[in-house]
Order: sequence, then C-alpha cells, then structure tokens
Amino acid sequence: MSHWLVTHKDMTSVVLGTAFGMATRIIMLRSDYRQYPAYPHGKIIHLALGLIAGALGAVAVPSLYNKNYTAITFLALAAQQFREVRNMERGTLTAIDHLELVPKGAAYIEGIAVVFEGRNYLAILAAFLSSLCALVFNWWSGLIAGAVTLFVVLRFMKGKSITHVATVERATVKFDGPNLYVGDVYMMNVGLDENRTIIEEEGMGFILTPKNDDSKVTIANLGQRQAILHDVSTRLGVYRDDGDPALLPIAKLGLRTGKLGLLVLPREKDDDKAYQAVCSVPLLEAAVRMPTEANRKSTEGKPVG
Repeated sequence: MSHWLVTHKDMTSVVLGTAFGMATRIIMLRSDYRQYPAYPHGKIIHLALGLIAGALGAVAVPSLYNKNYTAITFLALAAQQFREVRNMERGTLTAIDHLELVPKGAAYIEGIAVVFEGRNYLAILAAFLSSLCALVFNWWSGLIAGAVTLFVVLRFMKGKSITHVATVERATVKFDGPNLYVGDVYMMNVGLDENRTIIEEEGMGFILTPKNDDSKVTIANLGQRQAILHDVSTRLGVYRDDGDPALLPIAKLGLRTGKLGLLVLPREKDDDKAYQAVCSVPLLEAAVRMPTEANRKSTEGKPVG
C-alpha cells in the first residue's frame, strides 16, 4: 500500500510538472506582427518541444529523489537537442531573410534563435520546480510553485526596447540639391528627380538621440539599425519593390553628435503608428555595448564570462 502511495505521488508530481512546463511554453509562444513562428506548423513544432521540455523537467525530480542519477544524462541530452533548435531557427530565418524587401539582418536572427532556445530551458525550470514541490510537500504546493513560476515568466519575458537607450523624435525629411537630410543628419545622395519626388511625398524621418555614452555605441551597431528598419517596414509596409535601391529605408549615424537618423518609406503613412513602431523595436542583446564598464576597477583583470 505504501509503495502504491509513493508511486501515486511520483505520478502526481510528474503530471503536474509536465502541465506547468507545457503551460509556460504556451504563454511564451506568440505570433505577432512578425508572423513567426508560422501558424500552424511552426507552432506545432515548438509546442511539441515545450511538452518534451516539461516532461524532462518533471521526470527528473522523482528520478533524483529515488537516487536514479541517470536523469542527469537525459537533461544533458535535452540541452544538446535544444541547441539544435537554436541552429534550426537560425537556418530557417536566414534562408527566408533573403526574400524580404527589408531584411532582418544576422543580429536580429541570432537574437530570435537564442530566445527560442532559452524559453525551452524556462519550461524545464518551471516543470522542475512545480514537480519538486509536489513531491516533497503535496500537490497544492506544486500548484503554487507552478503559478509563481508562470507569474515570473510573464513578468520578465519581455525584453527592453530601443527607448531604453535612446530618445525617439520625429524629424523633417528635406533635400539640399541631391543631398538628402533627416533633421541635421546627412543620409545619402539621390540623383534621380523621380526618386526625390517619391521620398519627399512618402518619406518619414526620425532622430534617435542616445541617452549616454554606452547608448551611442549600441545604436551605432549595424545589426540594431537593421532591426529598426525591418520592424518598421514590417508593421507599416514599405514603398518599394525589388530593384529600387534608392527607395530602401536607411539609417545613418551623425558622426559628430552620435545621433541616428532614420528614413522610412511606409505604405501606411501614419505618424503616430510609425513613431510607436520605432519606439517598440526590441533592443538586441548582440548590439548592447558598455564601453564605460572598462573604466571601473571592479572589472579590471577579470576574464570575460
């Protein structure tokens, strides 16, 4: 009888942990204006991986509790498989990026791939914690632990946006002869009258002013600039076709001031929507730089990582 109770408790912890692991992956899997992952097959793949991650995290607890240390091997294999998920996402996004009128860029793609890998680990963690509490205490303790984990995931799953490092302002698009300016930032030379007319009628300009010295380096990153142009073009469309290089949205740096000038040509010319689109662009982890940290004594002589 006691053996049945122990087995029943183990099964309860596994089911509860798997459920919360799967729930964690579900709430983190969203298709927004980027339409990725695609519906339905892209979502099915990641939901299946979420179920596997939840099951692995949940099964590890009773296995370790009963001194069956081979569970560590399964977790190591899971980590290897989820690294393959990262490679799969990188390969898929890189392949389709060539078909975009305004590409994402390598830095944006790498950031998305890292997120997909990391969220599977969060699913394992949620399953492990809820399963552990259910096994050590009781099933409702597992429910509380799982609910707290879901709250933490919802609270911290959203990263920073470009407004954390720069102030976004609307700016005037103007020509001085063939020279195009956004505010006081020189953008490029536009030779054809037809292209100048289109840019004057359809173009919208923004100036991003960095908030500190670290931010200057961050917004100067080419990957971050490309991410801004891609997000705005995805949300509002882009007034160009393949083979129109003069109508490609562009981001240029004011070398003296460190400001970033943006020229976009949206299909939907709405000032407020365009402003919100620029402000909500995610801040790429690969683009963040902190050169001022080099001057702090706490980091002197310490290796990276």
